[in-house]
This record gives sequence, C-alpha cells and structure tokens, in this order.
Amino acid sequence: MSIDSQSSSEFTPEEVAELVKLSTPKHVAIIMDGNGRWAQAQGKPRVMGHRAGVKAVRRVVSTAREMGIDSLTLFAFSSENWRRPDKEVTLLMELFFTVLQREIKLLHKNGVRLNIIGDISRFPERLQKQIASAEAKTADNSELILNVAANYGGRWDIMQAAQTLAKKVESGEMNSSQFTEEALNEHLCMQNQPEVDLMIRTGGDFRISNFILWQAAYAELVFTDTLWPDFDENAFRQTVAIFASRQRRFGLTGCQIESMQAQK
Repeated sequence: MSIDSQSSSEFTPEEVAELVKLSTPKHVAIIMDGNGRWAQAQGKPRVMGHRAGVKAVRRVVSTAREMGIDSLTLFAFSSENWRRPDKEVTLLMELFFTVLQREIKLLHKNGVRLNIIGDISRFPERLQKQIASAEAKTADNSELILNVAANYGGRWDIMQAAQTLAKKVESGEMNSSQFTEEALNEHLCMQNQPEVDLMIRTGGDFRISNFILWQAAYAELVFTDTLWPDFDENAFRQTVAIFASRQRRFGLTGCQIESMQAQK
C-alpha cells in the first residue's frame, strides 16, 4: 500500500522538494506505532523494537529541524499504555530514562527545546527529575520544539483544562460567560504553539487513539503501513509532500480557497 491511502504512488524527489517549498507544516504530530510488531517480525523481544524506534525518532527530529518545522509532537506513551504487561511498561520507563540521559546533549547542541506533555506524576521520581532537568537545559532553544507526549491522553488534556477553568469560576476569579473556547485553549498542553497541521500514524492502523484531540481539529491525516522503526527521512518527506499537495479548506469551498489564493 502507498504511504498515503488516498494516493496511488510516491512523489519523486524533485516533486517532494517542490511541494515542501510550496507549503511546509508548522506543527507535525506523529503516532509512532509498530515497534512491537517490527521486533516480533524479526524474532526479537518487543523491547528491541522500542530501541529501534529511538533511532527513528532521531532521524525524524533531525529532518523536521532541517525542513524548518516549528513544532514536532511525538506520542511516546499514552495513558492507556499502562494496561500493557508490567514487564514491558517497566522496560519502557527505563528506556525513556536512558534516552533522556543520552540524547539531551545532542538536542541541546542542535537548538531543540524539549517539552514533555502529559501527567508525569505517575512516573518514577528519578524519571520526573530527569524530565525537569532536560526541559530546563533546553528551555531557551528555538530551532525546534520537540513535544513528547508521555502518559498523555487527549481527553485528559481537555478535562484538566476544563477543571482549571471551573475552579476559577468557583473562586470568583472569572465568571461562566468567560468560559470560552479561547479560555480553554489557553490551559491545554502546547497552548503557545501552532495548532497541528499534519498528523501521521505509522503501523497501518486508521485511528488517532485519543491523541491531541483539540489541537488536531483541522489537521491533515496521513496513515502509512510503514512500521515506526522503518520510518526514515524519505518517508517523512513524502508525508509532508502529501500534506502540501492537499487543499485545506477550513469549512470554505474549494472555489473560495482558489479565489483567495488568486488574489494574493
């Protein structure tokens, strides 16, 4: 199957370059799926797939930075992933800790700001401290914002924002008429970043799995059969080219968009 279920063939390198020049998304979000299946297909333990997935993260972060993307959000560990076998969850926590230690110097050197989104209170204390240290070290970087969603769920994100506003109403700090979309948005994760333009899911499934539900309301979706450890620079550039080839209407008609573009 093609990288995009709606396209019949890949773009040539020349076409990719032209399309990316035409329109590069400001914010890309990726559901990194397929690590376990990649390992099982090779007769390896699932954790080996997660380790191979770290290399894919490194490639994608580097490519996003080269392309001038402002924000890259990666779904590392969902709030539902706690249901996985205890051994796998423990190994994932250890891997997360190790990767933070090993990669933070490279991220900082390349001007990448790390931002962990999600409820990290359930993580081991040493991992929470490592996260705080990594975020502080890269806080002033501006080449790329790398959001890593850990113990994150889209519903949780909306709920915690709503609860914050409800408490403000209860305390008299604001009234109910001020409880607006704009006010809610200000209390969501990534509130100071562009809304998601492009959401990619690797691994062949066609769902968004409770990922950034609010922020991706108008995102273009691209699903690929490629398992995450095999998702390389070319695959990433292909998905961005698919994004650039689509007409984003935001509720308008195609004719309205074409007319607006002709007037520029």
